[in-house]
Amino acid sequence: MRTYRLHLPAGGPPSGLVVNLHAAGATGADQAALTHYDAVGDAYGFAVVYPDGIDYSWADGRGASVPDRQGVDDVGFISTLVDRLVAENGIPRGRVYATGLSAGGFMANRLACDRADLFAAIAPVAGTLGTNVGCNPVRPVSVLATYGTADPVVPFNGGPMTGRGGGSTVVSGPAMVDRWRQINGCPAPSDEVLPSTGDGTETHRLASDGCAAGTSVVFMRVDGGGHTWPGVPEILPVQSVGAASRAFDASDASAQFFASHGR
Repeated sequence: MRTYRLHLPAGGPPSGLVVNLHAAGATGADQAALTHYDAVGDAYGFAVVYPDGIDYSWADGRGASVPDRQGVDDVGFISTLVDRLVAENGIPRGRVYATGLSAGGFMANRLACDRADLFAAIAPVAGTLGTNVGCNPVRPVSVLATYGTADPVVPFNGGPMTGRGGGSTVVSGPAMVDRWRQINGCPAPSDEVLPSTGDGTETHRLASDGCAAGTSVVFMRVDGGGHTWPGVPEILPVQSVGAASRAFDASDASAQFFASHGR
């Protein structure tokens, strides 16, 4: 029996669907509270679904979680859930998106790799892919990726990491973005530095627009940033997860990106 939390915007059929995926050790309700995505969804007319992972995690392919080791098909679970919600709520099929934090970010990348037919855009935060996970999407997918250079949990430069479910080896943030640029046939990125808020971080918005099929790949590189969701209060001590950027709100940024990257 799989569970999820669904928020529908008031005033008619949703303009899109955002699958918002929690970090390891959390729940869909936790992710809703952290990201305040119900309010963001209302502002953009999006339905937002917060699935619950088995053992509070996801089978993202790294082999570092209970569901992965049990052979759980989370790509199938989420895809089936999306199909049902789209049909039941009159949601345009070309406006389905995914975002997530940490393990949820890994899962968002996995969904885009495996079900590019279903997801028009993703916005992973602090999660890439395992080096053992292939990525051969059937069509281009727009990507807004947020990674902190001082992340103490998921190493910005890739390599071995140990999470709640065990060890894995992960792709670096820059390499993950480069892979999406290559997949989507993107031009070289522009570099915009966001205004400083005095929080000890500096955010570079490295944007490649005009990629194949009208897609974009945008890298929010948070120099000095930790294992956090930018724009919201840290849920764990700074000593544990590092600094959070206040230069932008990852929830609003992703919704704005999704709104302009449907099919």
